[in-house]
Amino acid sequence: MSPALTLACVWFFVANVIAILPSKHSHWPAAYALIATGLPILALVFWQDGGWIGLAVLIAAMSILRWPVRYLLRWVRGLVLRTAEG
Repeated sequence: MSPALTLACVWFFVANVIAILPSKHSHWPAAYALIATGLPILALVFWQDGGWIGLAVLIAAMSILRWPVRYLLRWVRGLVLRTAEG
């Protein structure tokens, strides 16, 4: 296993531990930290292991961080609709 995949596995483990712990702030600060650390790891996986493995890691990370992804998609859809309206 490459070092990038090892880092990705550690990231997934930490993300799952964070999800188990109770939080008063509904996990948003932890989500920001996971995104900030996950993006470089994802880029490293794409670079070291190729596109298909990188895509699998991206989909797995999106399943863990589904609420930030959902809000991002809503924001992008709002931008597209505002641009289309004129």
